Amino acid sequence: MRKVFTLVSFITVSAAFAQVGGRDAYQFLQMPTSPRQAALGGTNVTITGNDVNQVLYNPAALNSSMNNMLAANFGSYYGDISLGAAAYAHQLKNRRNFHVGVTYLGYGSIDGYDENGLNTGTFSGSDVAVSVGYAQPLNNTNFSVGANLKAISSSLENYNSFAVAADIGGLYHNEDTGWTVGLTFKNLGGQLSSYEDTRESLPFEAVVGVSKLLENVPIRWHFSLENLQQWDVSFSNPNRSEIDLENKVTEEKVSFGNNIMRHVVFGVELFPKKNFNIRLGYNFRNGEEMRILEQRHFAGFTAGFGLQVKRFKIEYAHNRFTLAGNTNLFGLSVKL
Repeated sequence: MRKVFTLVSFITVSAAFAQVGGRDAYQFLQMPTSPRQAALGGTNVTITGNDVNQVLYNPAALNSSMNNMLAANFGSYYGDISLGAAAYAHQLKNRRNFHVGVTYLGYGSIDGYDENGLNTGTFSGSDVAVSVGYAQPLNNTNFSVGANLKAISSSLENYNSFAVAADIGGLYHNEDTGWTVGLTFKNLGGQLSSYEDTRESLPFEAVVGVSKLLENVPIRWHFSLENLQQWDVSFSNPNRSEIDLENKVTEEKVSFGNNIMRHVVFGVELFPKKNFNIRLGYNFRNGEEMRILEQRHFAGFTAGFGLQVKRFKIEYAHNRFTLAGNTNLFGLSVKL
């Protein structure tokens, strides 16, 4: 256990200078492809039960109730971009559980031009991550630990890159009290091959969360802190700069409290144990970064629902980003 703690501590400190906001490769790994995840704000490590999608976000969530569960999700992003994911879990004869998952992002058809501006036809691009996961409950406790190993591929026209990464997660779940606590270190790894020999880092992220199923009230709330590997996740929006009479520009100053809140994601599930449930969420960082001056458009808010019909579960989520574009995710899960 001491060796594991030392390794995790070293990885966390080494990645403390990692940046958010598109400075790493394979940013599609940060996008929620599960409707339930997306509806609860996009970063949740405390979902329990037989939601097989959750293993992609916290490998410690893998459990025996997911045996022979298959899930497929699909959504449209901006323009012709599409994203999706599939997940499956199975329990072996020795009662050990394993999980396989695929995450996909397609960029659609792109017009190509040479350095002289002449059209060279169309090309496409895509990102794919294939993962294998395993979890182990700790004997006579409410704790479990798990890990995913991922192979990541990216292609654009005739260029390709490849990387390997791992997710490490821990989960505490008490069915009697309704409390759940989760911790995940995501995307620990590096590139084996890169575009044009330019090595790029992976989007490492540390996330911790807590949730509670309320007594006598059909509500479960979720509270998450994302991007714990980096304290300052803010940036100065040039549209919020001030210019005085002498054309002196004063950049936006993000307050201490505002920066704290940009780590916060909050979600609520109504009727979480019923066949039909409603989900709401708010991602403070998305809300701040996508906010338009002097105009309210509810950036950062998310909503969705889940419907159980016998062996099938239908899920939907809507993410509010900007007036110009929002995303919709659809999911179907089945017990084989």
